[in-house]
Amino acid sequence: MKAIRRFTVRPVLPEPLRPLSDLARNLRWSWHAETRDLFQSVDPEAWAAAGGDPVRTLGRVRPARLTELAADRRFLRRLTAAADDLDDYLTGHRWYQTQADGMPAAIAYFSPEFGITAALPQYSGGLGILAGDHLKAASDLGVPLIGVGLLYRHGYFRQTLSRDGWQQEHYPVLDPNELPLTQLKEADGTLAQVSLALPGGRALRARIWLAQVGRVPLLLLDSDVEENDLGERGVTDRLYGGGSEHRLLQEMLLGIGGVRAVRTYCRLTGHPAPEVFHTNEGHAGFLGLERIAELCERGLDFDSSLEAVRGGTVFTTHTPVPAGIDRFDRELVARHFGEDAELPGIDVQRILTLGMETYPGGEPNLFNMAVMGLRLAQRANGVSLLHGQVSREMFAGLWPGFDPEEVPITSVTNGVHAPTWVAPEVLRLGARQVGSERAEDALAVGGSERWDSVAEIEDQEIWELRRTLREQLVLEVRERLRASWRQRGAGGAELGWIDGVLDPDVLTIGFARRVPSYKRLTLMLRDRDRLMELLLHPDRPIQIVVAGKAHPADDSGKRLVQELVRFADDPRVRHRIVFLPDYGMAMAQKLYPGCDVWLNNPLRPLEACGTSGMKAALNGCLNLSVRDGWWDEWFQPDFGWSIPTADGAGTDPDHRDDIEAAALYDLLEQRVTPRFYEQGRAGLPDRWIQMVRQTLTLLGPKVLAGRMVREYVDRLYVPAAQAHRALTPYTAGDLAAWKVRVRAAWSGVSVDHVETTVTSATAELGTTVGLRVRVGLGDLGPDDVEVQAVSGRVDAEDHITDATVVPLKPTGAPDLEGRLLYEGPLALDRTGPYGYTVRILPAHRLLASAAELGLVAVPSEEAVERAGVLLR
Repeated sequence: MKAIRRFTVRPVLPEPLRPLSDLARNLRWSWHAETRDLFQSVDPEAWAAAGGDPVRTLGRVRPARLTELAADRRFLRRLTAAADDLDDYLTGHRWYQTQADGMPAAIAYFSPEFGITAALPQYSGGLGILAGDHLKAASDLGVPLIGVGLLYRHGYFRQTLSRDGWQQEHYPVLDPNELPLTQLKEADGTLAQVSLALPGGRALRARIWLAQVGRVPLLLLDSDVEENDLGERGVTDRLYGGGSEHRLLQEMLLGIGGVRAVRTYCRLTGHPAPEVFHTNEGHAGFLGLERIAELCERGLDFDSSLEAVRGGTVFTTHTPVPAGIDRFDRELVARHFGEDAELPGIDVQRILTLGMETYPGGEPNLFNMAVMGLRLAQRANGVSLLHGQVSREMFAGLWPGFDPEEVPITSVTNGVHAPTWVAPEVLRLGARQVGSERAEDALAVGGSERWDSVAEIEDQEIWELRRTLREQLVLEVRERLRASWRQRGAGGAELGWIDGVLDPDVLTIGFARRVPSYKRLTLMLRDRDRLMELLLHPDRPIQIVVAGKAHPADDSGKRLVQELVRFADDPRVRHRIVFLPDYGMAMAQKLYPGCDVWLNNPLRPLEACGTSGMKAALNGCLNLSVRDGWWDEWFQPDFGWSIPTADGAGTDPDHRDDIEAAALYDLLEQRVTPRFYEQGRAGLPDRWIQMVRQTLTLLGPKVLAGRMVREYVDRLYVPAAQAHRALTPYTAGDLAAWKVRVRAAWSGVSVDHVETTVTSATAELGTTVGLRVRVGLGDLGPDDVEVQAVSGRVDAEDHITDATVVPLKPTGAPDLEGRLLYEGPLALDRTGPYGYTVRILPAHRLLASAAELGLVAVPSEEAVERAGVLLR
């Protein structure tokens, strides 16, 4: 019979076991092996049945077992050691506390999803896993971060397959009381809530759940509260579900409600208020509007509030294509703001202007969340060097007149949280070399350029480790494959073949990720006969493990999954290639270590970063990838192989797939498999082992989330905090007024005359050219601008490349026409075709970038004709 009501009955722990509750409620256990081992020893069967979740494990343990453990002195010593270790971790000084004065008091980090652990399924893919790793690394480093997200009652979907291989979605209901969460409460014991105003006098209320991620609190907003109407209760029903209005309400709750939740948390706990707000992708962009509204309520005008908010905001874009950005109809957005809805004190047109695509090629009636995020943040970044370049080109319309390389979007290449993703066997091998504490610090905190101690590990040890991990993966795959086939309707009697699936001595390739078309799940099937030859080669076979989810609304992605599944169902190859449904963190933590090669073949440059290959590399797996995202930046032949790309503008997509698939097969046949199977004098694949060693030694330290978070602190958080402090109400008002004045007067700024001391079309290397520039500043003064000479090599169309910028200095008073003379030297420090130009930019001490206003004045055609010559 079906229950009519559900309760969560919590165990009553004997007094000596009370520390188990604290250990279970802090998600540090998800990356701390000793704590997980402790919980497993409580009841191995309950631990396995609970999927390695301490909270659920304690709910399954028999009272008699708890009484037994309360009297077990050996267990209590382990429990005390684990509790003391957690206390030291939470209260001791870490990297951040050893830095110079002036660090941000706190940083609020907003993301629509967080992948912390499989026990808290609030993620869909790379964005959420990256956010989870960011929080964990911040905790390890002692960075005072506050995470902010939504609590989805159905999480992301669970994936199964039909008999014919079609993806099917399931949305199990999550009971927050059974998750490692607590509810934030007011001082009087009532539940803390935030509320948003909706059109028509309605309200959207949400309670605040707290997940403790080591030292970092993660606040999750949940709209499934009784005070809400049915529609509002469903706002946080599922991740990336529903139509446009549903998504808009989710993003308003995340951004606006998230700021209110942070304020509530800081008020109740005494946590320092954030000086920096980090918007992880455009979904959380509305947080800037709420912070503007806060300042407006204190009497500051909109423009001054905007400048104050921008100074302390960091925006990270993860999207390399415009289609990946959330965009809403402007009328829908307008309906949810203003006098009858949210933020009534702000003019709706000012809100709309922040998100409208008012640039060439933009859609004037669409409100773009990434555009709003960029306009509300003084600092922005992509997530790899290549993605930073792609982002500067994609958003260049927001900064007209500037070359893409000058668009103020930098890059911080993603990293992965090694303690989460490194197999325990790999960590133990490292600990034997340098000690447990040094090994843990190397993985969590990082900071070194090389892990030279890897060189001291014997070849035999490395090879035995790789085989052990491969064998564990084989057993895991068989178990998951058997469960999948039973879900597809197969009986036990027809599944005997699964016992022979995969071989622990065969070269194993992994491919697992979301399934949008650009990731090309089925590129490996382009020439099926050739793939079959590779899978069934008598001497050098390969085996492939594939996993991935298509978005529920993406039928084309589902067709790709079905195509791969049907190939893997073929009795001729099903022992060599498998598709595992329901890809998630628990599967990934087995998959990355057990593979020898990690395959990635997206359409370049559509992979913003792609961190799965990083996680594989930390376990000694070699990468075989298109040079996109992070692999474009750090590829070396020592670490793996680069799949050549045919990404010329005129290449037909089908032809491109044919070319790149052929290149993939060639690499596997001629480079990868021979190196894996060739044996040296000791019967080991010496050259393969050397590549594993180099991957761990040189690539390992680069791919750490600890390195990534330290870069965010040094390059973005600290400058943002400094800007936040500098932009007081008075200085923010001054900056806002200055921008209004500069924009109004810019039409009167001109470069009128340029002359040089060079009279011929050639010059010698090392020559210094004198520049004299006459400019008109209209109603502006010399303190409002910077006049620059921009020089460098020129291409066939006289575009300057690899430019050098030199400021020119004013000399003397204005002439009778009000013109000013600027002068300066131009050093010819490169040979070949060389050119220069002159430009005028706005200048103010509180600007983060000279391109911030998108204003530039360059010579007129008449001035260009008198400017001298290009040097060739």
